[in-house]
Amino acid sequence: MSKRIFPLSSPNIISPDAYEPQVFSDADKAVDALIALYERNTGFLIEAFGHLAKGAPAAGRFRACYPQVTIETMSFGHIDSRLSYGHVTSPGVYTTTVTRPRLFRDYLREQLELLMRNHHVPVTISESETPIPLHFAFGEGAHVEASASSVISDMSLRDLFDTPDLNITDDLIANGEYDQVQGEPAPLAPFTAQRIDYSLARLSHYTATGAEHFQNFVLFTNYQFYIDEFAAWARELMASGGEGYSEFVEPGNIVTRAGSTKPVDGVVRLPQMPAYHLKKDGHAGITLVNIGVGPSNAKTITDHIAVLRPHAWLMVGHCAGLRNSQRLGDYVLAHAYMREDHVLDDDLPVWVPIPALAEVQKALEDAVEEITGLEGFELKRIMRTGTVATIDNRNWELRDQRGPVKRLSQARAIALDMESATIAANGFRFRVPYGTLLCVSDKPLHGELKLPGMATEFYRTQVRQHLKIGIRAVQKLAEMPTETLHSRKLRSFYETAFQ
Repeated sequence: MSKRIFPLSSPNIISPDAYEPQVFSDADKAVDALIALYERNTGFLIEAFGHLAKGAPAAGRFRACYPQVTIETMSFGHIDSRLSYGHVTSPGVYTTTVTRPRLFRDYLREQLELLMRNHHVPVTISESETPIPLHFAFGEGAHVEASASSVISDMSLRDLFDTPDLNITDDLIANGEYDQVQGEPAPLAPFTAQRIDYSLARLSHYTATGAEHFQNFVLFTNYQFYIDEFAAWARELMASGGEGYSEFVEPGNIVTRAGSTKPVDGVVRLPQMPAYHLKKDGHAGITLVNIGVGPSNAKTITDHIAVLRPHAWLMVGHCAGLRNSQRLGDYVLAHAYMREDHVLDDDLPVWVPIPALAEVQKALEDAVEEITGLEGFELKRIMRTGTVATIDNRNWELRDQRGPVKRLSQARAIALDMESATIAANGFRFRVPYGTLLCVSDKPLHGELKLPGMATEFYRTQVRQHLKIGIRAVQKLAEMPTETLHSRKLRSFYETAFQ
């Protein structure tokens, strides 16, 4: 491969040939250029590593940079104010680095098409000054350091290649804390390329499935029972032809295709938060993730899934009912959140309100009506709408209850769990539409605790219906136009053009 050598330091910097910026008025051609540049540069790094691993001498430091897309507009021209994204707020130069453009092809095409249509300007594809870390060039699941240790023993890997830099891997843009530097381009997207690569690697680690399998509609649950029901249903779908779904992917990237009855062999050890993907063309299917128990897991997984820019995520799990009128098995539709999870306090202060999103609320309520056969006033027999409290102490009942109970009462809380407010708050923070439908599995304030036998019977009779409601809700959301689902309520004063 041709390369250029810069005597900027010792050792020399060895890079691919300079890339001449290209201007495009066609989104597909612009994305093709991003793909070609990215694959050229990552291929350069992988090839260089391969030569060194075979014993070639190290002639210098190898470096290749991420591609970037730039737009410049000179007008305050009025755009369609109904759109929550796809436009910039004022004249200027806007740019973002790009990674894995083949994975994000549909997303990038949509964003660029909107920008060019709304502002009547082309986009420029060029090479950024941000190096691609070798680990990220190899992609998910690569063990670069282990591979190099037996061959490149006389030099540190960091002396030969760029490695991930946490100093530029942050959420300042998404958090609204980015300080614009006068004379420099403004951010075009909520995440930089290296921040996205960091999360793609973490997704593979936590869920044991590749990022390419994740769908645009995500269900989170806190119990394995939901996973068991989802997997059984998905396998039946595949065996019967798929009914519009093309593949079912399980941890270990085990794929069952529509029309197949191939036996599925699970991984020996499940990851921390296993993910299951029922796939449709255009990533329009359903991903279900068992996040386990606790706000830390809820924040961790949504931090990483957010870079995939899903169209919605919903929490469907179990909760403690707080009202005497509730019964085990009743549903709770959250329309407000009381946050005592603490994991997001530094990123999203607790005084920030987390609004209910009308489109998501309606989809959930309609799904409950459709699956249960109840509607209107009768629906109130099994479902209550109100505040869901999320706490970080699973055994809060063992402490003096006067303080917590008073706060719950003042907040008009109707249910308590450890994940829902975290997922909703991170949805708000990352502009991902969110919602919560929980199922009452115990009532600690009223002495109704699950005993093993009771729990087994409860799960057997209720989980299947609850899961069907969640699936039907995301199917309803998938039928909505994208621009309708991505609400303007999630956008702040100064937003990036990319959704």
